[in-house]
Formats: sequence, structure tokens, C-alpha cells
Amino acid sequence: MAKSDLIVGLDLGTTKICAVVGEISPDGVDVVGIGTSPSTGLRKGVVVNIEQTVQSIKKALEEAELMAGCEIRSVYAGIAGSHIKGFNSHGVIAVKGGEVSTRDVERVIDAAKAVAIPLDREVIHILPQEFIVDDQRGIADPLGMAGVRLEVKVHIVTGAVSSAQNIVRSCHRSGLDVEDIVLESLASAKAVLTEEEREIGVALVDIGGGTTDLAVFNNDSIKHTSVLAIGGTNLTNDIAFGLRTPMVAAEQIKIKYGCALADLVQQDEVIEVPSVGGRPPRRLSRHVLAEICEPRMEELLALVDQELIKSGYKKTIGAGVVLTGGAALIEGVQELAEQIFNLPTRIGYPIQIGGLKDVVNSPMYATAVGLLRYGAEKESSEQRFRIRDKNIFNRILSRMRKWFVDIS
Repeated sequence: MAKSDLIVGLDLGTTKICAVVGEISPDGVDVVGIGTSPSTGLRKGVVVNIEQTVQSIKKALEEAELMAGCEIRSVYAGIAGSHIKGFNSHGVIAVKGGEVSTRDVERVIDAAKAVAIPLDREVIHILPQEFIVDDQRGIADPLGMAGVRLEVKVHIVTGAVSSAQNIVRSCHRSGLDVEDIVLESLASAKAVLTEEEREIGVALVDIGGGTTDLAVFNNDSIKHTSVLAIGGTNLTNDIAFGLRTPMVAAEQIKIKYGCALADLVQQDEVIEVPSVGGRPPRRLSRHVLAEICEPRMEELLALVDQELIKSGYKKTIGAGVVLTGGAALIEGVQELAEQIFNLPTRIGYPIQIGGLKDVVNSPMYATAVGLLRYGAEKESSEQRFRIRDKNIFNRILSRMRKWFVDIS
């Protein structure tokens, strides 16, 4: 298979590392291979042990390569963690020659990103929300329009330089090139949200193992992003502590029997709980498990609700909330979320995907599938303007070239 036809999304999660191989097709992307491996070198979305991360990546890649029958050389890697910060910015320029050119679009985005960012932080995404030409608002693409003043509203996502570098290093040591680093909530949104939801206004809540990612959309553009350092692993810890069972068993109990609403559990339901230290397993009421799960899930969703209120966009999400990520599969999460957010809520499954879609048809694969979609969009549509430069040398060089163009 030609290298250009294949795209690989690499989801570096706290509980699992997942590689999904996709082939660009006329209808979008067809999944042709998938590989997963338990993640041991990451904590709360951040690399804490490069060697263990490399081993996990290699294992996931081998599985994906075997299924897809190809060799993987480059990936789109996801990034998460509480170091991620998103904020909105605004840029204004005067249009040269009375018609908006590609150069004007580049200049106005440069003006919007001219904000003070600490040296230990790196810009991951600059996402245009809308362009304004001579007070005419809501323009998605201003190219070729007549006007004298061009404005842009953008959403800038930044992350810790060290965290981004560690992800790239882990991939390089696994023999991979990194095409781009993508915010995981942005990738998940591409996989599970419909166009109508993004237009009306929707909040995507991706509940992963170590982090919960929030992304708010309205008028088909991103308005707010944030990452909370709490996720499904916190729930697993609670179960292990509360039921006095090993972590591995607690994870299995959470997946199989976990329930986020105690009211949904029958009083006579019984589960078998393995004990620690070689003691015999015990039989406990499932209601006890639900009473451990409910307060933790309630706390997690309440923190997301607070973040939504703080962002000021809660009133704009007419389409409600979409929950995705592995922890969204726990029984009762949707009902609990509807109570807390007081908004319509659904569980987000990957949509508009071909090939082995039955294999990836789960919220836990939303990020990996979304990374595929992100890569396909980036490669199939020739980018009119480059928003992100490879390194500081290229940045200086391109800026000098622009000066000469402006002078001439």
C-alpha cells in the first residue's frame, strides 16, 4: 500500500495506548487495522517513563501493522493532561489592495497569536473561530472578499513544552515520525459529533483513564477547551480501596459491574470480588459497588459542570452534552449526567467511518478514530495557510521572508 494512502492515529492514554490505521477513501476514512496495549508509562495523560511508553507503543504498533498488513512510519499523536490550557484571542489588520488574499489571512492570524506565552509553554493549535470583514461577521473563509479591514477570532491551545517533547521523543524512539500533535478532545469531537450539534452548540466530555477533556462548540467552531486531571482511574482506585481488592480486579469489576446510579441496581444482585494476599474471593451486593461509583462520578461530572459555567458557554449548548471515552460505558453515566448538567445527554460513538467500523465502534476508540479523521482532513485538503511551523528556525526564516515581501 502506498504510504500516502495510509494514516495512523496514536492515542496515548493513561490506561491504554491505541494505534488505528486508516486508508483515505472517497467517502472519508476506512479503518484497516487496530492495535492496543496497556499503558504503563503515562500518568494523567503525561509521559512519566519514556522506556515503558516506548514498549507500549511498539506493542500496539505491531498489532496494528499485523492487522493492516503494512509498515507504520508516521502517526498523528494525541496530547492531553492538566497542563493543557485554551484561550480565545482576537486579531485585526488593514487589507492590502481592497481584496482579502492568502497573505492577509496569514497576517491576521499572526496578529491574533501575538500574545504573551511563557517560555515553558508551546502553541499546539491555533483554531480560527470566525473572520470579520468590515463588520460583516460569521465568515468561515474570507479569501477573495472585498474589504479594507479584516478581523479574526481564534482559539489558541497551549501545552507544556516538556510534555509535547516527551510524546515526540517516545514516538521517535519507537521508530515513528510525528506528523502532528493533536489535542485529544479535538480529535474525539471529529469522531463523535455531528455537524448539526457543532452548529447548534454542544459540549463534548471525553472521560479517559487519567483525564477528562472538555470541548465546547458553537456555530461550527470551537469556543472553549480544558482538561481536568481526574478520570476513570480515580474510580478504579476507589473500588480497589472500598472493596479491598487488587487494582487489576477493580478495573475488571468497574467495566463489568460498575454503575453510576445506585437506584438502577437491584438489591438482590451479587458480584464476586477477588481478595488480596491469597485470601478467598468474597460475594458482595452490587449495590455496595454502585454506592462507591456514584459519588466519584457525581464529583467528576460536577467539576465539568463548574468548568462549563465558568467558561460562560453553558447557555449556548442547545444540542446538550455528548459523553465519550472508556468511562462513558459505565451503566448509568448518561442518566447521572442529565441530572447534573440539566441538559440532554448522549453517549458518543465514532460515526462516518468505513472499513472495520465494528471493531472501533466504542467510545473508548473515539480519540484514535478522531486522530484518523484529523489526519485525513489535513492531507486531503491542501492547506491554504500554514498555521504551525516546525521549529523556531523555520519561524524566523518565514518571518524574514514576509518582511521582504511587505517591503517590496
